Amino acid sequence: METEYRTVYKGGEGEITEKKSRFIATVSPASSEEEALLFIESMRKKYWDARHNCFAYVIGKRGELKRFSDDGEPGGTAGKPILEVITGEGLCNAAIVVTRYFGGTLLGTGGLVRAYTAASKEGLASSVIVTKILGVRLHIMTDYNGLGKIQYILGQRGLKILESVYTDKVELTVLVPVNELSVISNEITEGTSGQAVLEEAGRCYFAEIDGKQQVFDEIF
Repeated sequence: METEYRTVYKGGEGEITEKKSRFIATVSPASSEEEALLFIESMRKKYWDARHNCFAYVIGKRGELKRFSDDGEPGGTAGKPILEVITGEGLCNAAIVVTRYFGGTLLGTGGLVRAYTAASKEGLASSVIVTKILGVRLHIMTDYNGLGKIQYILGQRGLKILESVYTDKVELTVLVPVNELSVISNEITEGTSGQAVLEEAGRCYFAEIDGKQQVFDEIF
């Protein structure tokens, strides 16, 4: 299982003009090939009067599935450059459709490659890209004597407390990157002289968005 991956959280749209041809790039997240194909079809319907609706998509956390189409443009001048922008940014579960309204002037193969590449980059620039990290929901039970030390350890690691319950003891729930779990657990155990009780409460992917942790893909 991948410990992290980059993907599109929120799609955007970008546009360039080259010799009176308009290139409109629309970006969308796509967690499956079916989602990608539905998105592509929706763009074809939206821009039904355009000369070309070229696309590329990458599906799977390791980019297992890659597809592209030149949609009538000369071979290798549209779909492949779009795909190379996606893979060049290290993205997966993402799709881009670049719509072209022909302006009357031929661009040549080099010009088309540059135009489709530039449009795709504009589309991504207007999108929200996140890195989703595989994390563990760590449930921490401690007495009040150990609370300050635990808060200090979490603060030093930049870990946010998702939930806290205060009774005769303190119960905290924290999202910890799976790669840091062992180190964090040891630090808390040592810092509280073994008084804190730690329990794993499931795994998920999470990302930092607008300063807040957002959870995706719960794994139990």
